Amino acid sequence: MAGLYARESRSVSKMAHLRFFPQAVVGGSGAYLTGDDGRRLLDFSASWGAASLGHAHPALRDAVNRALRDQAGASYLSSANEPCVLLAEKLLSLVPERARGRVWFGHSGSDANETVARVVVAATGRPRLLAFEGAYHGGTVGSMAVSGHPAQQGARAAGLTLVPYPNSYAAGGPEAAKAAALAHIEQLFATVLPPEEVAAFFIEPIQSDGGMLVPPDGFFQAVEAICRKHGILVVSDEVKVGLGRTGRFNAFEHSGIEPDIVVYGKGLGGGLPISAVVGPEAIMNHAVAFSLQTVHGNPVCAAAALAVLETIEHDHLAENAASTGQALREALQGVAARHALIGDVRGRGLALGVELVVDRATREPAARQTALAVLRAFQLGLVVYYVGVNSNVLEFTPPLTLTKSQALEGAALLDEALADVAAGRVDETLLADFAGW
Repeated sequence: MAGLYARESRSVSKMAHLRFFPQAVVGGSGAYLTGDDGRRLLDFSASWGAASLGHAHPALRDAVNRALRDQAGASYLSSANEPCVLLAEKLLSLVPERARGRVWFGHSGSDANETVARVVVAATGRPRLLAFEGAYHGGTVGSMAVSGHPAQQGARAAGLTLVPYPNSYAAGGPEAAKAAALAHIEQLFATVLPPEEVAAFFIEPIQSDGGMLVPPDGFFQAVEAICRKHGILVVSDEVKVGLGRTGRFNAFEHSGIEPDIVVYGKGLGGGLPISAVVGPEAIMNHAVAFSLQTVHGNPVCAAAALAVLETIEHDHLAENAASTGQALREALQGVAARHALIGDVRGRGLALGVELVVDRATREPAARQTALAVLRAFQLGLVVYYVGVNSNVLEFTPPLTLTKSQALEGAALLDEALADVAAGRVDETLLADFAGW
């Protein structure tokens, strides 16, 4: 290990590391990163979806430059600032009527989901929450408390109940997965979980970190109906899969539901730290000084976020995610036909997952091979990471600006990487320093 990566290891804490290979970058443009060794890397992660417009997008750069030339302070705690107001007004126009109340701004999906978890309990007086097994709602104490991902090192909230997310691949089909998940919820409500004590159900329109799981048709409509029956708020976590990534602006739109509260993060800032919670006034104005940090509502980040939203609309990036995502999915299905390691290809738009298995009949997770595959892909010039409760799902969240030719380029690199893994041409000792999930 040499160069920038080695220098980092001598100066930067590892507590925030989630590393898969010795990636070190010094720049980037569009869908490509520039490594410290001069290599051009095709970025199929976009920093877990945060670089939604790609790298160094001119609209984002211009917005930040304008905001810094005449800076409207650094916060919205004690002063209204124009970029925040403009961004809030824009976000309110992009959510269902029932969520069209007020907007809270934070730094990340983590602080946003933590704030929601706290305020729904406080505002409703109901002490319990629902979320899914495998869910990742953030890395703060409060957001880990309402998550269900086994890799997290935080305690669950006392009032949290986790329920299975329907996994069509594991269940053998979408109808079986849907029926089992809904039956589990109904059984809980009929026995040990009084529904009148549940404040909110945190949902993921696609469960990304849990394995890029796509819900069966009709599942979330049934969940919404259950929640309406019992007065339970529906919270849609759009942090990774929202904002045009699935081919529609909001990922929940695919399920035909209208959540009460919508949470945005990651790609909202195009790479700058900002998150937003949009919800009804009775919840969002529950109390002043309820959830704040000094540079919440930073006008530079807000200006960047507004530029991201305007670019998604102006450049038809949701439509591009749909069409380019379809091309990428078809290419990945072609790769799957050549590699027995691939058990399933799934997703929507530019939120795709490829599950690797030791055996297609048993669906045994191929965790070691997955780690080798992303390492070899990096060596070949493709940046892709893995997710899933079994660490065996390749996750594709490239920039929304990805072209079809870049999609095919990435699929070809993955094809080569998997061939090398299957043939035993990847040095397994190189994984020693990379724990991944």
